[in-house]
Formats: sequence, C-alpha cells, structure tokens
Amino acid sequence: MTKRQIKIFDTTLRDGEQAPGCSLYPEEKVRIARQLVKMGVDTIEPGFPISSPGDFAAVQQISRELQGVEICGFARAVKIDIDAAVKATQDAALRRIHMFISSSDIHLDFQLRKTREQVLAEARQMVAYAKQFCERIEFTAMDSSRTGREYLYELVEAVIAEGATIINLPDTVGYAMPEDYGQMFSDVRKHARGADKVEFSTHCHNDLGLAVANSLAAIRNGANYVEVSVNGIGERAGNCSLEEIVMAIETHKDTLNMETGIVLEEIYNTSTMVSRMMNMPIAFNKPVVGRNAFQHESGIHQDGLLKNRNTYEIMEPEKLGIPRSMIILGKHSGRHALKHRIGQYGVDLDAQSLEEVYARFKDMADEQKHVTDDELMSLVGDAGASAAERLSLVQLQVVSSSDRSRVASATIRDNESGAEATWSGTGDGPIEAIVNCIRQAVPMDVTFADLELYSLSASEKATGEATVTVSCGTQTYKSSGLDVDILFATAKAFLSACNQAVRANPNASQSVSLMA
Repeated sequence: MTKRQIKIFDTTLRDGEQAPGCSLYPEEKVRIARQLVKMGVDTIEPGFPISSPGDFAAVQQISRELQGVEICGFARAVKIDIDAAVKATQDAALRRIHMFISSSDIHLDFQLRKTREQVLAEARQMVAYAKQFCERIEFTAMDSSRTGREYLYELVEAVIAEGATIINLPDTVGYAMPEDYGQMFSDVRKHARGADKVEFSTHCHNDLGLAVANSLAAIRNGANYVEVSVNGIGERAGNCSLEEIVMAIETHKDTLNMETGIVLEEIYNTSTMVSRMMNMPIAFNKPVVGRNAFQHESGIHQDGLLKNRNTYEIMEPEKLGIPRSMIILGKHSGRHALKHRIGQYGVDLDAQSLEEVYARFKDMADEQKHVTDDELMSLVGDAGASAAERLSLVQLQVVSSSDRSRVASATIRDNESGAEATWSGTGDGPIEAIVNCIRQAVPMDVTFADLELYSLSASEKATGEATVTVSCGTQTYKSSGLDVDILFATAKAFLSACNQAVRANPNASQSVSLMA
C-alpha cells in the first residue's frame, strides 16, 4: 500500500533565526541551506527578504544556487514585502510566495487595530497582487488556533478565491491542544468553499511542549506540509522540531501510513551544524539528537540493551548518523556494563579483578557522578591488568597572555616502554596550544574534530567536563575528561580519544616513539 507523502517545509533560516542570539551571516545561511537539501527537505524558507539587505542577499543566492528544492519567499500581506520576496526568489527553479496576516480578534484588536472586514479585504488584495508573479501562493492566517471558526472559514474562502494554493493554519503562540488543533483542520477543510482544491500546511510553536503533537494532529486531519525547524529553534520556546516529527512519522509509518523524504543519516550532521552556527546548544535530554537520547546509565537498562537493543531503544542512532555511545558509566551502572566497556578496550578481567575494579569504580562514581574511560582504564591498571591506554598524561602546564600566543607543555608517558618525553606547542588559545602539544606524541595523523565543555555545578569550585571528538582517516573517536581545571579536562579527553585511535590502528601503535 502506497504511503501518504508528508512534505517537510523547513523554516530554520527564517523563523528559527528569529530566536534570540541565533542570527546568521548570509554565507552561513547558504551553507545550512545546502545541508538541508542534502537531508532531503521539500521546501526551504531561507529568510525574510524585506527585513535586511543581508537576508535579501541570502535568499537570492540560495534561490540561484539550489535549483532542486522549492524556495519560499516570506512576506507580510503588504506590497513592499511581496515585491522583495518576489525579487529575491525570482531565479529559483521552484518557488512559492508565503504571506501572512493576523486573524484572531486579540491580534486584530491590540496589534493591527483593524476590523475583520479590513483584514479580509487586505488579504484578498495582497493574494491577488502576489498571484501576478507566482503560481504557488501560501497564505497564513496568523494565530489561527485562537481565531473564531466562522471568520476563519470566510478568510480562507476569500484567499482561495483570489488564487492561494496553500493554506497555513498556525498555532502561532503554542496554545492549542492536539485534539482541538486537528479538529480545526478537519472543520476548515469541510466547511470552507474551495478547500478541496488547495493544500494545507501546519506551523506549530512549542510554548506548551505540544508542537510535535499538534503537527501530527494536523497532518492526520489533512495537512500536506509540516513547517519545522532543525533542533526546534524559533521564537520563544521554538517550533516543531524537524528531527522529532520526522522520526515520529518514521517510527510509526506503517500505522500512520505516512512517510517523508528525509535522508535519516543526515539528521545528526544537520542538527550539529545548526547548533554550532546559531550558537544554540542542544539540551542533553533533547529527543532524537540530544546527548542523552541514546545513552544509558541505569544498570537495569544497560543489561537489557546489551542483550537486545530493542528492550530500551525504539530508534537506531546509526541510522540517524549519530555515533554509538550507548553506555554511560555512573553510580547506577552494574557489573555487566562495566565488564562490557572494559572488554571494548581489549581487556579480559577474571572475576576477582572485576570485583576489585567494580568496588573502586563505585566509590569514584559516588564522588563524581560518572567515570570517564580514561579513569576506568586507570582503575583497571590499578587492579593489576595490563594498561589499556598506550599514552598517559603525566604533567601539563599552560601559559596564557593577552598579547601573545598561548604556550603549552606536556609530559607524556608510553605505558608499554615506560619512556617519558616532554612536548611543547603554541596556539591562539590555550586549547589550541594543548592540542598542538599533545598531537606530537601521537603516532598517527589525528584531527581535533569537536569539543563540548560543561560545568557540572554552579560554584567557583565546579568540576568541568570536556568531551572531545577526534578523527583519523574515516573513523571518529570520542572521549571525556573531568577536572576542576577545564584545560586539564580537555587535555585528558583529547589524549584518551587519541588512545582509542591508537588501539584501533595496531600497526601505527607499534611505532610510538617518545623522543623529546
């Protein structure tokens, strides 16, 4: 049975960028737009052309470059906005003009200070005006979810009569409940004349945490397009999250009889790119792409996952392009998870040694909440097993200055030979200096790919956590470090990730040579 195709309308670069602190340079918009195309979105709304010369230029360049995706020009229902949207998108192979005007009484009375009749007349005139330039016209009745039904029917009928081809009924302030929002689509499609000749779109905000649920209610009641943003960014609490609704549909596609054209493997890359460029960190507990979405600390969960992933996971992170990091070692972890993690480092402990490591591990986890791989391997070494980490950090010193390069020096030990050597490096910042220093001791070409820094408490004595990802060839390796000194935490995490690369490349590991 052919599944119904739900079209993904991405407004990350328009509504998403309106979130405080998320402003992008035009060239950054272009880069994200390219990634959105790679991920398979159907329509991109690259910006608000009338809002600034930079936004106009970005929409224009994206329209010219990305010919295989529909480009949407956003505008208020006024001529100057429509003219800017038309001009900015004129080189697009596929395009639509998207205009909006408020429809709820609270907006009309206090924001627009206009009557229903005035708004109805303006909507008619502006849709007719835009229709001269573009066949595909999307009309948004802003704040639809708080608009009286009879007036909403009248407004929708009027713009359809003037040539609107897509009707968007947004939950602009995130007020609606799913059953009410879905019913609104059903009612408008049933009672508004001409509704059977147009497509419908849903645009939901997340003020009550219901954006995804409301969007699902809308598409189950006839919406063809769902308007979303990557990571759910946008005004106030944000928009319907692209990755969340796509995976909700994907996970239930057989019962919903729906599907999207999104390339799932590109979800994580897109999420990471948007987070970095917009300086908007992703919450640890964010569904689908959050740090904890596929990580488990509970011993009961870890045991079940190691036996069968489906016991506690409904999605496979690898299919979303997310590196697998399933087990987090903390005070709730059990022996099974501990043995599994140690085994991943090529160490097989007997029962007595495992108990000794487990006891020390529990003491450490109680004190600092969770235990990094580097610390775990130290515990293994203390128990008499052969050291799993080839290189270890003995000493680190970093010198910073406001008017010159930062300098780092590190003493590193080869745990197989026992040899130690001291290296030095410089950089514009202390972390760059540390990386340039330690990299010299690693017997292969590793690239510092990513760094996440977190404070684990609020006081001046807070422990810092650094999570570092390195790449070596086509493989990536990730590790964490904890310390009250965030630079030392970064150094430990970087060296631990490099040790993973060394273990994965045994031929290279034979060539480790610590010569000062």
